[in-house]
Amino acid sequence: MMKKLILIACVALVLGISAFQKKSQITIFLVGDSTLADKPYSGSNPEKGWGQIFPLYFKDGVRFENHAVNGRSTKSFRSEGRWKKVLNRIQPGDYVLIEFGHNDQKSDSKDRYAAADTDYRANLIRYVRESREKGGKAILATPISRRSFDENGKLTDTHGRYSEVVREVAAELGVPLWDLHKKSIALLEQFGVEKSKELFLHYRPGDYNRLPEGKEDNTHLSPTGAFKICDLAVEELKRTVPELVKFLKD
Repeated sequence: MMKKLILIACVALVLGISAFQKKSQITIFLVGDSTLADKPYSGSNPEKGWGQIFPLYFKDGVRFENHAVNGRSTKSFRSEGRWKKVLNRIQPGDYVLIEFGHNDQKSDSKDRYAAADTDYRANLIRYVRESREKGGKAILATPISRRSFDENGKLTDTHGRYSEVVREVAAELGVPLWDLHKKSIALLEQFGVEKSKELFLHYRPGDYNRLPEGKEDNTHLSPTGAFKICDLAVEELKRTVPELVKFLKD
């Protein structure tokens, strides 16, 4: 009988330690669209989302779950049940990084379109509040800039009110704001018209087997672009979420 009690106590201790270790590890959930999403490493594919690169900047003690998916908006990410899956996994003390906008502004897509000052704003507020209800800590990120230079070499803003609404919601709810739109504009302007092509998918025919005809894509990121956006995200993390700085690699 005594041996049985000792065995039960040992099992309980092991399970308790395992549960504590699991609970003590912070998870950062990434929620967004193609600029953030994981992309295949196989098949000669140069496209990368900055969210799949971001974990490389961190030491042990924090883990990532990237739920971002190509083509999704604040509306479709929820309607497809993707947000429910994230919400069910959030534990107290976890972080939820939310970055949408590219697809919300597509007025010709009824499944994705969310007007900036109404549905888009309401969706962002709801994501933040529901994260908090689960004990999570929301972070809002403005959408990264497209490479949208005009004929005079001036970068134009293609996101309009969408970036502004993110800033307004973050201020209203007291949420950390990563202004990747503002910072990526500065990055593109620093690189200039030609060199900024390195940040996106600008390839000649034959550069990659996956792109036999080449490609000129000013929205989605190359590996270089993904790393550069991560550099900007780290700057914003240090500014707005100082408690996570200790997890960054030296």
